Amino acid sequence: MKIGEHNYIQQLQLQNEDALVYVIDTYGGLLKAVIRKTLYLIPGEREECLNDVLLSIWDHIDSFDESRNTFKNWAAAIAKYKAIDYLRKYRKKVQYAEIEEVVIPKEDLELKRLIDGTVSEEVEKLLSCLNEKDRELFWKLYVEEKSMDELSLETGMEKTVIYNRLSRGKQRMKKQHLKEREA
Repeated sequence: MKIGEHNYIQQLQLQNEDALVYVIDTYGGLLKAVIRKTLYLIPGEREECLNDVLLSIWDHIDSFDESRNTFKNWAAAIAKYKAIDYLRKYRKKVQYAEIEEVVIPKEDLELKRLIDGTVSEEVEKLLSCLNEKDRELFWKLYVEEKSMDELSLETGMEKTVIYNRLSRGKQRMKKQHLKEREA
């Protein structure tokens, strides 16, 4: 069967490897660019990150909803969040190195500062369009990686209220991002 623009999503859902090849050929450049933008300081992690992005697309294609987003944007978002995860992992690796055991070159310390700053700037920029309460919810859930149960207990809000606030916040961030892209 010939894989093309009209059937690649359906074929991905059917676990047809040719559809994944089509995705790589069509969207590989975009995915690499998104990853490169985030992981520009650690080029050794880019290829592995790209592989994880493709695996995630393969494993989670059933969660893709054409009525909510385009495949291109969905895949780019996966690439962005995977790359941020790689930054976090690298930061933890640098952060927990024992100074007595390892001499950390000056360049690595500078790299760590740049990574921390890049992640913080990106997050702050994304959250800037939200009110303080919603910004705090996003920060605790996605940056501090607290569970929904912990968040619910801590804020006193029911999970459904939190989910609704997060959903509205994501819509606001998306609108803000689209405005910035148009400008």
